Amino acid sequence: MFATSAGILLYRLGADSPEVLIAHPGGPFWSRKDEGAWSIVKGLLAEGEDLWTAARREFREEVGIEVPAGAYVELGTVTQRGGKIVTAFAVESDLDVSNAVSNTFEIEWPPKSGLMKSFPEVDRIEWFPLDQARQKLLPSQLPFLDAVEAIVAAN
Repeated sequence: MFATSAGILLYRLGADSPEVLIAHPGGPFWSRKDEGAWSIVKGLLAEGEDLWTAARREFREEVGIEVPAGAYVELGTVTQRGGKIVTAFAVESDLDVSNAVSNTFEIEWPPKSGLMKSFPEVDRIEWFPLDQARQKLLPSQLPFLDAVEAIVAAN
């Protein structure tokens, strides 16, 4: 069975285009990757946890800020290249993330050194206009941007 994750894609109405809040993964594997490496803020479900609860928990852990209050819309589900299934929710908010602080994870680094090192799960979180976000986001998550664009167009 493949892992299931849930995440939140905040969006706001920018001057020229809607903007979305996406995260750059931390750690040495991602340090030199940019285009096609960013992600919605997401994480794995805990046993028995529903998708919306997991998405809010993961946002709090990876951003260090509660998900803003307000209505949310399910954006759908995608399957990433490695088989992980991701369901996303959109929330409209102009959240200030200048003080965002991510939780950390520990891995052996450098490999086979016997040394454990901590890295932030998210090393950057930024607002991007949709066209720029399309360049930054993991290709498998692009349908989430299409869904946000449709929500904005409908309002």
